[in-house]
This record gives sequence, structure tokens and C-alpha cells, in this order.
Amino acid sequence: MTHGIRAATVILLAAFIAVLAFAQAPGEDTYKAKCAMWCHGADGLAATPMGKSMKILSFKDPKLLKASDAQLFASTKNGKDAMKGYGGKLTDQQIKDVVAYIRTLQK
Repeated sequence: MTHGIRAATVILLAAFIAVLAFAQAPGEDTYKAKCAMWCHGADGLAATPMGKSMKILSFKDPKLLKASDAQLFASTKNGKDAMKGYGGKLTDQQIKDVVAYIRTLQK
């Protein structure tokens, strides 16, 4: 391999690794746009002013850690307590992706 080809290969490999490192999880964009700003917060701890005033549970609360994906899906789609549902605003796949992203916040 010539020096130029080797250097180009290394650069391409580094670029590919960088893209993978910065790739967002499915549902992350939707979560940030619909859930994080006002209520649940970027970290899912619900430490926002609205989250605190509405007494929203942190996604790390034992009750929500025990909730099934189906329960989180239903709450997101249909609403729960003061939270309005996102059925008709988000597709079922988008809601599933948000639930999967919430699971990453619970770790």
C-alpha cells in the first residue's frame, strides 16, 4: 500500500468512527423536541420548572423503572394525569423510539 492510499484509508476510517460516535439514538430528536424542554428535561430527571411544579416523576424513579414499554407507550400515546397524549401527533413508531430512548436515560 502506498503512503497516500494508507493515509486516505486512515482518514476514511476515522471519519466513519466519528459519524458513529455522534449518531443519535432513534427517538432522541423527538424526545428533545416534545418531552425534554418543558417537562422531563434532557436527562429525564424532570428537574425543569414545569416538571417540579407538576410533580412529574423522574424516569429513574423506581415506579417508572418498573413500568413496561407497553405502559410507557400507552402513557405517551394516550396521556396520563396532566400529560396530554401524543396519539395523532406522533406515529406509533416515533413513540416506540421515544420509549427506547427513555430507557437509555434510565441507565
